[in-house]
Amino acid sequence: MERWTAGKILTSTVTVLFIAAMALFAVYPVVYALLGSLKTNMELTLGGTFLPAKPMFQNYIDAFQKAKFILYSINSVVLSVMTTVLALITSSLAGYVVARHQFVGKKLLMSLYLGLMFVSLGAVSLYPQYILMYQLGLTGNLLGLAIVLTGGQAANVFLIMGFTKSIPKELDESAFMDGCSPFQIYRTILLPLIKPILAVVALFTFRSTWNDYITSLIFTMSRPELKPLTVAVVSLRYSTNAAAELNIMTAGASIALLPILIVYLLANKQFISGLTAGAIKG
Repeated sequence: MERWTAGKILTSTVTVLFIAAMALFAVYPVVYALLGSLKTNMELTLGGTFLPAKPMFQNYIDAFQKAKFILYSINSVVLSVMTTVLALITSSLAGYVVARHQFVGKKLLMSLYLGLMFVSLGAVSLYPQYILMYQLGLTGNLLGLAIVLTGGQAANVFLIMGFTKSIPKELDESAFMDGCSPFQIYRTILLPLIKPILAVVALFTFRSTWNDYITSLIFTMSRPELKPLTVAVVSLRYSTNAAAELNIMTAGASIALLPILIVYLLANKQFISGLTAGAIKG
């Protein structure tokens, strides 16, 4: 039987406290939003109370009606699915090429790609992106927005590249000797083996697209009927008489949490297996 020394007890205690603190920081905003969605606007504005004096479920009805949740939820689902599919295709192809093939300027390209991961252009890049999509005639639909949101996925490429390197290259050489082209090797050999990491990339991409606000706001200003749910929820903050209605917005935000939670619950097994496999193979 293992003996617990003072050092081990201290280490375990610090670890548990740290994990508990991180869990509290992650869960508290969600709990606060859920409780705030049941408060009156005055309670939420003045603060000072954690629990609502009387649950106001009418906030959810008002939010559902004012934000046209069905229409904007469909927009968000379509946008998130399109972006996720594009991200999976482009990042898996890029990760495969970088991991398996040599070409001129590869090291320079990867150095620049890696360096740009730590440079956040933010809103500065929105104008050239909008102009580019406008010139391509893609500003009046969700496809152009999905293409824009697909960009800047260096982290996904490096995840897939690292996972691909852990797969024996002899599989590629054997398939090549049997007459497979590089694309056939990618489609028939690589894709089935990297499904765990693709699930991680898909979940991250879906989540970031669903939660995106500023880019979606800019690209749907000309056609408000195309705006996703996140943009619609924020617009609930002000009513028709310009009075702040934080309780309605909070209720809308709480409803908007449900789809992404459902996606996570459905993909939880693949997500955990992808992270675990990546950690072991990496």
